[in-house]
Amino acid sequence: MKILVISNGHGEDTIAISIIKELITYSIVSEVVALPLVGEGYAFKNNQIPIIGKVSNMPSGGFNQKISELLRDVNKGLINLTYQQYKVIYQWGKEDGIILAVGDILPLFFAWLSNTNFAFIGVAKSEYYVRDESGWLSSTSMIDRFFKSVYYPWERWLMRSNKCKGIFVRDTLTAASLCKLKVFAHALGNPMMNDFSKLTTVCFDTHLDQITILLLPGSRTPETWRNWNLILQSIQTILKTFPKKSFLFLSAIAPSLKFTPFQKELIDDNWKNQTLDQDYIKLKDSQALQFQKKNATLILTQFAYEECLQSSHLGIAMAGTATEQFVGLGKPVISFPGEGPQFTQYFAESQTRLLGHSVILVKKPNNSSEVLKKLLSDKKLINSISKNGKKRMGKSGASKRIAKYLVNKCFDDLG
Repeated sequence: MKILVISNGHGEDTIAISIIKELITYSIVSEVVALPLVGEGYAFKNNQIPIIGKVSNMPSGGFNQKISELLRDVNKGLINLTYQQYKVIYQWGKEDGIILAVGDILPLFFAWLSNTNFAFIGVAKSEYYVRDESGWLSSTSMIDRFFKSVYYPWERWLMRSNKCKGIFVRDTLTAASLCKLKVFAHALGNPMMNDFSKLTTVCFDTHLDQITILLLPGSRTPETWRNWNLILQSIQTILKTFPKKSFLFLSAIAPSLKFTPFQKELIDDNWKNQTLDQDYIKLKDSQALQFQKKNATLILTQFAYEECLQSSHLGIAMAGTATEQFVGLGKPVISFPGEGPQFTQYFAESQTRLLGHSVILVKKPNNSSEVLKKLLSDKKLINSISKNGKKRMGKSGASKRIAKYLVNKCFDDLG
């Protein structure tokens, strides 16, 4: 069985890879290739998964909901890029294989256009955006209520295609909602949590002597550098408010980004470069950089992502997938909006609806210290955040379960 994976974003690429790794353990899978619709597919290249078709980085990084961002992408060749990708997918559809569409309506639509069999991994949408177990959220619009689901009628129509052999959504609330609307989706867990079963995860406690804080500035340039500046403002406020506390900041920087801008901002902010002390914290990254300022140590790393998430007590985050994974470990996140194009006020508010009270959204970085004060004084809140995050994101092993279902149910049906 040949498989073409279509995805549309860095987080979606990572999720696709986690499923691919499980699929290739089955002898029925003879070939896997990928076509990332957004970006150059760094994650696929890093995992030796062949890319077919044309790929390119657009100025918006795939977040082109605003007319200005869309026009910038068009000027950089978006229309031609999309057409070339469509031709590759349509041609591949003549092969004896199946398409695995990972993300939102864009890969789903392309898979449907191919006129071949496909499965859909819906990682971008969840009913938690518009409702919880008690009913509609007060912020949910009348349009969303009218459509009866976070998945709109045209998306449901695509999923009902007789070419669609499997639909996998991120949580049971979403699957139940779709099933009521005659779209028979499965909730086998969230692949985002796949890599977090090997190491012990530390938890937030109200009596911590040293607080370890994860820093997530995002993965798209130049936005991530602007986010980094805001995060440093947040740190400054925390250090000023808690002069007697010891802090360790772990900065998980995407491997695709340049280190230099992050270092420069730290040095400009009076952080002193030090030799990395592996006895202080063991990270599987010999290239990590260590800095010191007052009562705090800060480490920049690009190759110890899972360790950073599991070793931190709470996060200061302006990211998408990484924030969700951290919340899924049962930990609190402080967040504030940036300039975008991804992490805007709208995105931040949507993320808060998705993840519930595990994400504490503040207006400005300077408000971060007040949130930390609250967390350190409210054990009941910490316990509630832990339960909420694990419930909304699910346990690890989803990619294995999805791959098994695809092989045993979908591939067998195709002969």
